[in-house]
Amino acid sequence: MGRKAFNVQGINQKVDLSILVEKQVALSVKREDLIHPFISGNKYRKLKYNILEAKQRGLDTILTFGGAYSNHIAATAYAGRIHGIRTIGVIRGEELSGNWRHNPTLSQAYKHGMGFKFVSRSAYREKSSREFLEVLNKEFGSNYLIPEGGTNLLAVKGCEEILSQEDRAFNVICSSVGTGGTLAGIINSSLRNQRIIGFPSLKGDFLRKDICNFTTKENWEINTDYHFGGYAKVSETLIDFINYFKEKTHIPTDPVYTGKLLYGILDLVKNDYFKPGTKILAIHSGGLQGIAGMNLVLKKKNLRLIKV
Repeated sequence: MGRKAFNVQGINQKVDLSILVEKQVALSVKREDLIHPFISGNKYRKLKYNILEAKQRGLDTILTFGGAYSNHIAATAYAGRIHGIRTIGVIRGEELSGNWRHNPTLSQAYKHGMGFKFVSRSAYREKSSREFLEVLNKEFGSNYLIPEGGTNLLAVKGCEEILSQEDRAFNVICSSVGTGGTLAGIINSSLRNQRIIGFPSLKGDFLRKDICNFTTKENWEINTDYHFGGYAKVSETLIDFINYFKEKTHIPTDPVYTGKLLYGILDLVKNDYFKPGTKILAIHSGGLQGIAGMNLVLKKKNLRLIKV
């Protein structure tokens, strides 16, 4: 993630499936997951200007938040390592403090230099409060604070660089939605005649207001039909789809974000939501590191695993 790497661009990979031919709809996937082995997809974009800002302020510590299998935690740890910045992850779930070394995401983040502070779920809900942050500042000293998921104005600025000149040829651009920063960046850099569709991984329609904080355009919509029960919730139907999609297209997807996104797009295609001749671009936001953790959960439940 050095300065030369800041201009990387995900490649567009065309998807060839019979349903797309039948419905006369074209689908390509922007492989943002390939732009960096550890800081892939939207996490690369979100961290880019935040890392530069921290360095310009002369701050040598980044403090941020996340759960047990957080893509943001994993990416921040590696970004800090290669930039010589100490990283601290405030992790949701104090029960993890005794066995985090068996967690693939946290053990990798630790390997890349991140320190942890494990807090209870009730305490974690207060992570934005002044009192909570004052305690962290006393414990870790001066730091550059990045919110959970990485979304802030600088993150949106980075995500505005996802789309390239060639992407102007697409009628519809689809992205998964976590905190809303990625979608806002895509909306900001889109053409007004392009239609932007966000597929939330969380239950509910509360993200609309958050996204409006970062964009003034109106060429977008949120589809809340494909969250599969909420954040990090999966079903055998979703697992089967992820494995099928990889087998047919050689594109791996994760069960939290991109797997649900592609499932939703193809289900809409199947149900004639898109007119014949529509050209769709799906943004692959990375997150593949989380598959190992999800497979541990699936194995405990005696469910089928996601093929890697």
